[in-house]
Amino acid sequence: MSAPTVRRRRLGAKLRALRGEMTLEEVAEKSGGAFALSKLSRLETAKSAAKSKDVGDLLDLYVKLGRNVDDELRAALLTLTREGAQRGWWHSYRGVLTPVYEDLISLESEATAVSMWQAGTIPGLLQTGDYAREFIKTTAMSEGVEDKVDALVEVRLARQAVLTRENPLTLWAIIAEGALRSKIAGEGVMRDQLSRLLALGRRPNVNIQVMPSDAPPHVGQMGSYTLLGFEEHADLDVVHTESLTSALYVEDRAQVGVYREGFGRLRAAALGVEASTERITEIRDQQ
Repeated sequence: MSAPTVRRRRLGAKLRALRGEMTLEEVAEKSGGAFALSKLSRLETAKSAAKSKDVGDLLDLYVKLGRNVDDELRAALLTLTREGAQRGWWHSYRGVLTPVYEDLISLESEATAVSMWQAGTIPGLLQTGDYAREFIKTTAMSEGVEDKVDALVEVRLARQAVLTRENPLTLWAIIAEGALRSKIAGEGVMRDQLSRLLALGRRPNVNIQVMPSDAPPHVGQMGSYTLLGFEEHADLDVVHTESLTSALYVEDRAQVGVYREGFGRLRAAALGVEASTERITEIRDQQ
């Protein structure tokens, strides 16, 4: 099963809104057998790519049920349907990536803003190739990863294109000071990584803050996370969390709001952007 893209999630959300107060069971019944309950559920939850004919037929049904589906809305939803089935560049790495990782890359590619808190490592969107290689090798906990390191490094670096594309992603990263002081194997790897942070931090769409090691207790001590935002489609914002054996996406609006508030607290607790630049420079020059 392919990972749901943002376009598919948007399509599902729009179809759910059109359904209104009706249950899926009621829609299935009103369709006279044209739509099984399972198919309607997959369309709304973006579990699989929708077909244009299915979406068109469902919109016709909603028109019969009194829903307002004008030509503009129909065209927009059919466009989402076609685009949602498109494959991204990462599809060529499908034998290397887990479905969850594919989903993260898809979300990053379409997000307008990413806010991330990292307690133990440099964020993937900011890593150098050498740092990424060492970190992937060190943290690999599944068999066969050793044979995929080169491909995984390629993917990690390719993901960073979202920061330099025509309409670049806005990134706000808060990194624990301990991650900046990690003893990464390889001469100059950590120094080059810190120089990379300083260079990217000069971009207008990238803000980097450092959480000092002597900071008082804060919400970030509950674990690292990434909040992916989608501008006018705030209801599609999602949080990505990761552990040693699994990854989790939080999509409930109330829960996403908690993470968003937590990130605001982290920003307040961390060093300011300018002070963070000074701290990164200081640590780099000690390498």
